Amino acid sequence: MQRRQFLRAAPFAALAASAGLARADGFPAGEPHMKRFDEQRWALDNIIQANGIDWDQGHTGVLLRACGLDVQNEMIALRAGVKKYADIVPAFERLARKREAMAIEAEKNEETIPARDNYYIAAVYWATSMWGNEEHGPRLRNANDKKRENFTKYMKLADHRIEWVEIPYRGKTVPAIFHLPPGLQAGQKVPVIVAVPGMDGFKERSVSLRGDGWLERGYAVLAIEGPGYWESPVRGIFVDVGGWVETGKEVVKWLRARPEIDAERIAATGSSFGSFFSAAMISEEPAFKACAVTGTCYDIGGHRIFDEASPTFKKRFMFMSGIVDEAEFEKFRLTIDWRPFAGKIKAPFLIAAGEADELCPLDATEAFVKALGGPRQLVVYQDSRHSLAGPSVANGPEPRIQQAEWITRRLQGKPMVSERWFVDNGGRVAKTSLA
Repeated sequence: MQRRQFLRAAPFAALAASAGLARADGFPAGEPHMKRFDEQRWALDNIIQANGIDWDQGHTGVLLRACGLDVQNEMIALRAGVKKYADIVPAFERLARKREAMAIEAEKNEETIPARDNYYIAAVYWATSMWGNEEHGPRLRNANDKKRENFTKYMKLADHRIEWVEIPYRGKTVPAIFHLPPGLQAGQKVPVIVAVPGMDGFKERSVSLRGDGWLERGYAVLAIEGPGYWESPVRGIFVDVGGWVETGKEVVKWLRARPEIDAERIAATGSSFGSFFSAAMISEEPAFKACAVTGTCYDIGGHRIFDEASPTFKKRFMFMSGIVDEAEFEKFRLTIDWRPFAGKIKAPFLIAAGEADELCPLDATEAFVKALGGPRQLVVYQDSRHSLAGPSVANGPEPRIQQAEWITRRLQGKPMVSERWFVDNGGRVAKTSLA
């Protein structure tokens, strides 16, 4: 069932009206109400106090990869300063204002490189401040506006061409950012990656400030926020699996109209819940010649991530789905199911997964791999959790480098064998057939 059909169902419509779940502007009223989040808030805050802002995911590590070592001291201060869940949004707002002021001052002094860097970092911090803010209102919209304002200023100073993009979607548009590699020559056609971030990721962070692996390899990147992702809910566009399938077709139409893009070399990547939505996106569009994902989310209905992991995951996904009533979300989550589309995927598919993934059991990932309709490779890292870290990752094939080189070989038409790799903690790789 698509999300639009679900929301039009009579029982839900009646409940929403009686409970006052929707505002006059069509947005949900208030933040999602979730029993486990409310009851375990004291435990959540104690866990954050003990473990810092990276209690559930490597948030500061991801920001370091995107922004560079210039933010290292700020990440150290964040780890020490965030003591409870309510600290996260204001902490990033403060950092965003600081970096925005630094960028303005640098630009005033004609210091273009510091201005460029600080506008990028400010945009990323403003975007990050939207995570943990699960209520539609002025604070959320302001953060989104400030994010776009600072990123627009970064675009003008960047070392490569960047554009805002709007992809048609059911009478509206979903947002994306288009990056072209530095040094692109007139008339040159390049391959492109369509990047789908995780549920706590966003398009502005999808291409690093410096040394981005895709741009360095001569790829263009279209970083997209499809239904339910980051800026889309601000526009009233919520999670819809069928909507992601539609989005894939519209993305290909848009790319084929771009003179810089080689339409025979289109690939996709996804991370975390992006592993699920990127698969939906490519499932009915043969123009995608390869897909590679990391940190899987193939647990049908999301039992592990919604019922056993930090309650923040479920609350965030309720926000993404535009649902504030937990009972209704329990029905809706059943639509998070890859079985209707996995067999349609014929493009080569690479999956890097943690053996001890706390958000998606390995057997769910293996079931998805088995259902795929084309060549596939599953790389399992011993003892690694969802974020792919630890000895097996440090000593074995680095997931992101492997992803880039694997996609490059697929777009070059080189053959592959369907295999399962198991990378042990010493970095040794044991290969078995998936045929």
